[in-house]
Amino acid sequence: MAETLRQPAEVTHTEDLSRLAKADPGPRPPGWSLTPRAVRRFICGDEDLGITAKFVGDDALVDRSIVSLMGRQGLMLVGEPGTAKSLLSELLAAAISGRSNAVVQGSAGIIEDHLRYGWNYALLLAQGPSPAAMVPSPVLNAMREGHIVRIEEITRCAPEVQDVLISLMSEKTMAVPELGDDHEIRARPGFNVIATANLRDQGVHGMSSALKRRFNFETVQPIADAGHERALLARQLAERMAEQPEMPQLDPDVLGLLVTVFRELRAGKLEDGTPMAKPKAVMSTAESVNLAHAALLDAAYLDRGPLSPRHLARQLQGVVFKDDPEDARKLAAYIDVAARDRARDSALWKEFYQAAQAGLAKNGLG
Repeated sequence: MAETLRQPAEVTHTEDLSRLAKADPGPRPPGWSLTPRAVRRFICGDEDLGITAKFVGDDALVDRSIVSLMGRQGLMLVGEPGTAKSLLSELLAAAISGRSNAVVQGSAGIIEDHLRYGWNYALLLAQGPSPAAMVPSPVLNAMREGHIVRIEEITRCAPEVQDVLISLMSEKTMAVPELGDDHEIRARPGFNVIATANLRDQGVHGMSSALKRRFNFETVQPIADAGHERALLARQLAERMAEQPEMPQLDPDVLGLLVTVFRELRAGKLEDGTPMAKPKAVMSTAESVNLAHAALLDAAYLDRGPLSPRHLARQLQGVVFKDDPEDARKLAAYIDVAARDRARDSALWKEFYQAAQAGLAKNGLG
């Protein structure tokens, strides 16, 4: 396959999936590519088989998600932005169905056809309604073939579009009245729906109670353990560095500083419990990976040197200064209190503090 920026999970981790299929030949739910135990190992890792964890979070959440998808209800993953909801849905689909690319991206432009079917109007005019003239949606294809379909950001779809799923998920049947009153498509074993919804976005559509009943809801929380977050950050940066041969080596202490900054701004308090104003901007682990990657590119291609706290400070404003002008003052307060205090005893924090102060001063906030 030609080089691409990112492959689907089933391609990236094809060796893991093959190894797990051979290692666990036990009973599988109808239509599943792996056993539920193997699906769990694929996502959470298995040291004995050399399978690395791909989702860092609550293992019990993964277990509940797998159990949900074995039943008749769909799985709804909700949470703050950047908590790896989409990643978890992709990994689940790849392990259960062997494919994760049956996706509907929710937006204001989604219409019922994107969840049901449309028509090739040239064939429709020439032949009239026929199976050949139908343009199936990813949902309809998933029903026919018996695999998982993913609906990203479902609450960005209008309520009347969302409600297409109500009867489809309860009856596992899609009627096609254009082909006759009795023409319907019934889902094969293995079909189910994983949807995601972002709790932070404003102005999106709520779900009807009828549709909510068709899903088991699971909330994906930010990573609780700082050590796990630091390890995830290092691993994802290493994957990105493989694409850029000029990348400098990672200093664990510099990454630790970044994780501390993000966790404290996200929580609205310092490690010692001192309260701080919490920015409205998303301070997720995913954002920290993007910031660190940008800092690495800055260090490698502009400064031609190692990654330092100075590079992190340069990129921090681009993360925080997004949603609310007040966030700039909150960041300035954090730098003035937390970073300045630590700068007295740490060369790394001193470099970070000085660079951050210089950047804030240019914006009239120093």
